Amino acid sequence: MKKVTFVKLIFISVIAGIGLYITLVGVAQKMPVMDGPADQGPRMTQQLNGNASAGREVFRSETFGNEGFWTDAARVPQGVVKSKLTPLKALQVGLSVDVDALDMATKQAVAAELKKDPTGATSKLFNDPKTTIKLLNANSVIGFVVKDSNGDGKLDVGKGDKVGVSCAMCHTRTDAAILNVPGGGSIGHRQDGLASHNLNVGAIFATAANSRALYPVLQLSLDANKGKTLGRALKGLTEKSSESEVDAYLTTPAFYPVGMFDDSPDGNGDPMHNTPLFRQDLAAPYGSEGAIAKLDNFSNLVYTALFDPTNLTTPGGRAFLHTLGGAAGDEIADDYVKVLKDTKVKNYPYVKGSTTGMPGKEETLVGIRVDNQKLLDLNAYLASLQAPTGDRGDSMSIAKGRDHFRTEGCTACHNVSQSKPVPTFIVPMKTIFPGDNPATLAQRTPPLNPVLDTVGNIFDDKMAIVNASIRGDIRGTALPLLLDLARKPVFLHDNSVSTLEMLFNPMRGTSAPHPFYIADSAERSHLIAFLRSLDTN
Repeated sequence: MKKVTFVKLIFISVIAGIGLYITLVGVAQKMPVMDGPADQGPRMTQQLNGNASAGREVFRSETFGNEGFWTDAARVPQGVVKSKLTPLKALQVGLSVDVDALDMATKQAVAAELKKDPTGATSKLFNDPKTTIKLLNANSVIGFVVKDSNGDGKLDVGKGDKVGVSCAMCHTRTDAAILNVPGGGSIGHRQDGLASHNLNVGAIFATAANSRALYPVLQLSLDANKGKTLGRALKGLTEKSSESEVDAYLTTPAFYPVGMFDDSPDGNGDPMHNTPLFRQDLAAPYGSEGAIAKLDNFSNLVYTALFDPTNLTTPGGRAFLHTLGGAAGDEIADDYVKVLKDTKVKNYPYVKGSTTGMPGKEETLVGIRVDNQKLLDLNAYLASLQAPTGDRGDSMSIAKGRDHFRTEGCTACHNVSQSKPVPTFIVPMKTIFPGDNPATLAQRTPPLNPVLDTVGNIFDDKMAIVNASIRGDIRGTALPLLLDLARKPVFLHDNSVSTLEMLFNPMRGTSAPHPFYIADSAERSHLIAFLRSLDTN
């Protein structure tokens, strides 16, 4: 063996030590180990909470009068009867049934039918449109609320009682204890707060006998925009579009994908994926674009402008649309009045409330606010709903994934612990979407930024008009809760990424939305295992 002098050994050790030091320093400088952003973002106004038990009833059953819109304007019950909607078809489009709302005779009949055919496919009961009406009258179809409109002490949509909608339609599943329809809904006990990933909102809306009444939340082609349209469909709808044309838009998955809901009355075709409503005390600001700072203000906007869009034709609603879209906003309101007149809709708006607030203020964006105590009660209930337990599969893989999450840059935006509120800052569009190269479609009065759109990409459509500049912040995206990811079928608000594996795969390219990747496939799998394991424990 060749001798190595002591001096040489010292020299080699020093060189190796320097090399190791340089390597470690380089790694540390490249990506410091963190448990979340050092700056968690601006402080949100403290949320006031009411009574959670009362809030449960608000979540499940409160309509604030929107049954007038869904029955007299959109005419959902009439559409259900006309289309001969069966329980099986309702389940196939993602609706669910609360078994605890059924009387004993109906429970026994359901059990007997499923004993003969566990799928319900050949069941006479599940293929009878009359059963659908019976389920509605029992207030067992989750999210659809029958009110005793005629005051006779009974619920019967066939005798003049009206049907409204509640938050539960999109944000409640069942445990499928009785029946689970693959790719659809289920029958079982309620599980409030879970996102309904299989809900085909477009198909449900198309069931309405007058789906044209949904005009402001459709993808529109407006004269003020020179006929241009923003959304997934190549051609937008107008105030002259027929019922069949509206239904074709709503029932085309390429335009209105399953599991998504267009929640902004801006004339854009920008449905976003249904989000969970558990632990909303951790989720501020609200909306994928982070436009609303307080949960009760967000809920108020949903009830006053989304569950009854006819409020957009009022002076407050018109002021809101004008602020957002200028001449285009004015045109939406004017055309909507024409649609309502053409379809013989009268006596609107249906949802009413206090008019003491100013239009455009977060508390009263369309000029009204529904019962404030009920909004605060809803706050409490949505804060009390616990996130599902994560998938705790391979503990070693999860631990490795946690290390990758901390060292690969994820904590520049996200916290490791999901028991903490999400950081409240808005991620700039250029950061979350490096390929963003927007054209200016219209100028707006500050603090609203211009209406911007990257041509040929749907990712930024949601933020083109309704974005955080409403409250003086920037155009970009709010951070989501990283919870219940094991059950989530698609990713990003626009459904543009099909799996977690794809989300972190470099093959998507450096200009794609959320281009934060891990090149090594084994390391990716560890990160995915960690994300699927996350809960608030």
